[in-house]
Amino acid sequence: MTALVTLSLLLAAPALGSGTAGGPPQPVLGGRVKPLLSVDGLSFRDLNGNGKLDPYEDWRLPVDARVTDLLGRMTVAEKAGTLLHGTVPPEGGFTFATMRGPYDFPLATHMIRDFGITTLITRQATPPQQLAEQDNRLQAVAEGGRLGIPLTLSTDPRNHFQVTAGASQLSAGFSQWPETLGLGAIGDPALVRRFADIARQEYRAVGIHQTLSPQADVATEPRWSRINGTFGEDPVLDGRLVQAYVEGFQGGDDGPGVTGVSAVVKHWVGYGAAAEGFDSHNSYGRYSLVRPAHFDLHVLPFKGAFAAHVAGVMPTYSILKEMVVDGKPVEQVGAGFNHWLLTDLLRGTYGFQGIILSDWAIANDCNAVCRNGFPAGERPTFKDFSTAWGVEDLSTPARFAKGLEAGLDQFGGVDDPAPLLAAVKQGLVTEARLDQSVRRILALKFQQGLFENPYVDADAAAKVVGTPQFLAEGLAAQSRSMVLLEAGEGPVALAGRKVYLRGVSAEAAKAAGLTVVDDPKQAEVALLRLSAPFQTLHPNYTFGSLQHEGDLGFHDGNADYEGLKAVAAARVPAVVSVYLDRPAILSNIRDKAARLYVDFGVSDRAFLDVVTGKVAAQGHLPFELPRSMTAVAAQASDVPHDSKDPLYPMGAGLRLP
Repeated sequence: MTALVTLSLLLAAPALGSGTAGGPPQPVLGGRVKPLLSVDGLSFRDLNGNGKLDPYEDWRLPVDARVTDLLGRMTVAEKAGTLLHGTVPPEGGFTFATMRGPYDFPLATHMIRDFGITTLITRQATPPQQLAEQDNRLQAVAEGGRLGIPLTLSTDPRNHFQVTAGASQLSAGFSQWPETLGLGAIGDPALVRRFADIARQEYRAVGIHQTLSPQADVATEPRWSRINGTFGEDPVLDGRLVQAYVEGFQGGDDGPGVTGVSAVVKHWVGYGAAAEGFDSHNSYGRYSLVRPAHFDLHVLPFKGAFAAHVAGVMPTYSILKEMVVDGKPVEQVGAGFNHWLLTDLLRGTYGFQGIILSDWAIANDCNAVCRNGFPAGERPTFKDFSTAWGVEDLSTPARFAKGLEAGLDQFGGVDDPAPLLAAVKQGLVTEARLDQSVRRILALKFQQGLFENPYVDADAAAKVVGTPQFLAEGLAAQSRSMVLLEAGEGPVALAGRKVYLRGVSAEAAKAAGLTVVDDPKQAEVALLRLSAPFQTLHPNYTFGSLQHEGDLGFHDGNADYEGLKAVAAARVPAVVSVYLDRPAILSNIRDKAARLYVDFGVSDRAFLDVVTGKVAAQGHLPFELPRSMTAVAAQASDVPHDSKDPLYPMGAGLRLP
């Protein structure tokens, strides 16, 4: 919001705290399109522009009363739009390049004004001030709508290193922390809560109100491609860290308020037991192999989120293969369509009252490309993408109806309400059923104060996001999260030494006081940052072409492994750190390293701070590292740390004297 607009609103509203006796204080109101109302010496937003104070505009009333009034004013079409969690479109369509540019405001206006979509994920990776300005423009579009319902803007995690389409965002000025796995390696709930509190401040500063995280999945299948977003494979520790994460983002343990960012914990439930590690974004990976005897282990981390009154839950894509409960087989459909998982278990057994948001594209039509991948030679795109596992042959309106019947409130990644409206018209969904979910979604908007002021100070955003203090805390956590697995025979002195680098910036090494050489034979020490190996086994699928699958071992021909072998052949002591987005088999790495670390997303500076002895690595493995692929194949997909004779057990980690 510009300084002029902010000043005018402050002048129009009584001072904070001057509300009615015994009632809530006068909030600072924000508006760009419609005038304010003055009633009894207090100020209110005239969201529908009718010149009078309606109950949903009256901040003195309880949330339930305001929701009931607004619900009664909405059309069926507006209610259907409320049940969609769309995506803010960028200019030029969805590419990594356009994510650094502006929003497509004409298209966004159509989605908000014509389709009634008031929850949108932003995938933009623009500087904080620019992002705040654009988010304010979006809110002005919403304010100009018939009822002035404010937007809830969400994001995937954007404070880490790995950038994966549909899972995480480029940080673009936000404080940078180790991946969630790195926070798991530290294992400190207080630090996780602090991280989340910092991210909360950064998100709200740019106009983001919801985080599609944390990932509470227990990483029991080491080949799975989504492990980096989890806290690891210890269900008890995961639960403590999940609770701290939710509390930090939401601003306490009783749900998000006017300064909180609502959290959507995911993926309910069993995602980490993916068959052969294949991810359920892909049809070939649609099954979870979690069994009844181990099901509660996968539920356990979610209990931490429930204890923190998490605002939302996102079901997994996966089908619980051949799951039987109380002697009855569980319906073989994805979790977003599974009544037992969402209504009987989540709502019933665990009493969850918040929003259940589907993962993306579960209601889309699943054609031959969705089922079998793109034809040979054709580059995969997001065209024809769907995750409608188990309901592929239903009509689109019927899929919406089945999701609502199962217990969903919102459909992720949907920008067109026509199929849902068709389901209502066909009698598959009642308006009363829409109302149940709309009520939950509106209540959260009221709780977060968006009906009073959805705007932010864009100039202030540049000062809040990525402050020196926040950056320093993130850097310290990066170093702290590194795990020392092999210390060698003693310290590897680096001060003033000639170093050969692989995967490390020469500029960073020089800044650390090292002399960089280009030939390992000229070096006294080699510093190497390697990445966990992977295969691309399904290059003709959208996510199969992007995700890391298959073999966890380093083999001849792997570029990082060949680089390490060259250093070993030159007889240069090698200080090695392996980035683990999945467990790796390090059997033929550790014998070539004078010192061996693993990391979970660190900058070159954080790495150098550790290897030069400036900061001590304090992490412990958040999962075990298996000895061989034979041991991996023999593991159960749904049991934590059950590999036979692991090379490094879970919790391994040394400290230098």
